[in-house]
Amino acid sequence: MRELEYPFDGEWILKKKRTIKKQLLSEERKWIDKKIAILGGSTTNDIKVVLELFLLNQGIQPSFYESEYNMYYEDAMFPNASLEAFQPDIIYIHTTNRNISLYPTLTDTNEEIDKKLAQQYLHFEKMWEHLNNVYRCTIIQNNFEYLDYRLLGNMDSTDVHGKNHYLQCLNMKFADYAMRHDNFLIHDIHYLSARYGLEKWSDPFYWHMYKYAMSMAAIPDYAYNLSNIIKSLCGKNKKALALDLDNTLWGGVVGDDGVENLELGEETSVGQAYLAFQRYLKEYKDLGILLNINSKNDHNNALAGLGHEAGVLKKDDFISIKANWDNKDRNLIEMASELSLLPESFVFVDDNPAEREIVKHSIPEIAVPQMNKVEEYIRSVDRGGYFETTTLSKDDLQRTKMYEENAKREQLKASYTDYTEYLQSLEMKAQIRAFEPVFVSRIAQLTNKSNQFNLTTLRLTQAEIEKMMNSSKYVTLYGKLEDKFGDNGVVSLVIGEIENKTMHIRLWLMSCRVLKRNMEHAMLDALMQKAKELGMEEVCAYYYKTAKNAMVTNFYEDMGFDHVEVKENGDKTYRFDKIEEYMRKNHVINVEE
Repeated sequence: MRELEYPFDGEWILKKKRTIKKQLLSEERKWIDKKIAILGGSTTNDIKVVLELFLLNQGIQPSFYESEYNMYYEDAMFPNASLEAFQPDIIYIHTTNRNISLYPTLTDTNEEIDKKLAQQYLHFEKMWEHLNNVYRCTIIQNNFEYLDYRLLGNMDSTDVHGKNHYLQCLNMKFADYAMRHDNFLIHDIHYLSARYGLEKWSDPFYWHMYKYAMSMAAIPDYAYNLSNIIKSLCGKNKKALALDLDNTLWGGVVGDDGVENLELGEETSVGQAYLAFQRYLKEYKDLGILLNINSKNDHNNALAGLGHEAGVLKKDDFISIKANWDNKDRNLIEMASELSLLPESFVFVDDNPAEREIVKHSIPEIAVPQMNKVEEYIRSVDRGGYFETTTLSKDDLQRTKMYEENAKREQLKASYTDYTEYLQSLEMKAQIRAFEPVFVSRIAQLTNKSNQFNLTTLRLTQAEIEKMMNSSKYVTLYGKLEDKFGDNGVVSLVIGEIENKTMHIRLWLMSCRVLKRNMEHAMLDALMQKAKELGMEEVCAYYYKTAKNAMVTNFYEDMGFDHVEVKENGDKTYRFDKIEEYMRKNHVINVEE
């Protein structure tokens, strides 16, 4: 729903929230179900209601546990049958500066202030540790917004007696804990309140009248920011940018004005704005977001523009460059196919509202930010939350390099007429092992991002994966693949659940980066070997049909499994009961013993 995309009308959302929910739930979608416990230090009901709208719009259907007013600590620390029965996937702790009980006074010594700070921090740390031990799920915790008054004026942020200085110190302690704990994330209301405007955010009327820690008008921005964290955990982030050129990456039309007359660089204010936008996009490349060009332009003119001496983005920064006169929606679909991505994995950035509308209409799930004034371009992309980061792995930082290596593989493939010979020429080596702690972050990413080669689309948090790793009830396998062009990292996962003498394949997925390289054969070989070692009599497998995984509709048939059931909705159940007779399928990948 476009009305729930940035920039949105918060007042309209609050007014129409029941109608919006009804409309969203009427849509036929494959929902991701998530159980979210909200432990609040102030009133949270409207936050919960609006948060639900943003999550539904992302394809996430939440169910909620909500603590009573200001009972967050009691619900977290004391026996709680209701919360334990709820078994949350995510615990969100909604505390603000209203919940700080130990502030420094002007008569406190430095030692007394340090003691208060340690005691106040320990109040939270003990709670996080207890929740982690009991529930083993992801915890999201607010940091603290500034107070909207300063007793010491400007010194309030630098003197140890200043309350805002004290809040800064607490925020740094929270940040340090987050850096050391994988399943703990900060909801940064310190930044959010500053961006919104602290005076409007901290309207005391709403606290004294309703015990809301922020103004009612700020709730949509607050809930949207929180929803970005949750949708990132659920694998709903975008993966690539498709960028226009003329009046998007530079001012002017390169084919008409010539490279020398484009507005780009430090000479003019407009040129500086375009340069700042290019620098911003370049940082996304470093983050692992794939940069691509989708421009109505002559190809040579486009390359000339990318060669502008003041430009930060050059030809080699882009994976795919489609500079032609074809429709941009068609270009996007072809680009997605070439990169083995889904079209909705892209953010389409174009200054032309007509082009944006055509693409949005043709590919409804693609993100299309409004791009009005060049000086607002960064804000338009940034506040969309398309690339919200909840984990930052080595694979993320090397993603662009991996796609560049894929392009070299495609060039090599074109020189072979026999596909098996091509695969053998890649000199592939695989490592297939039980899940290991060092790869848990990447494994969680894959479960939430992979859609095309994904048999059951089971979405798992890092905490849920850790539970499976430590349970004898589950068989877990990850697969790493490398070849002469480079290391693809962890690219495939299988999770089997043991019930008596039967292994049920609950999850099988593979990254789109390594499709059609026989990695699925190597994984099946390893799984069947494990089933044999465990004395399994049969392996049961499942295919749950989605709009995105049609490529694996007949996967288990091709692997030699027998049909057990086919449902009207396309879901299928399979069985393989000749484990002792299983014949190895992989003949091109050297699997490390």
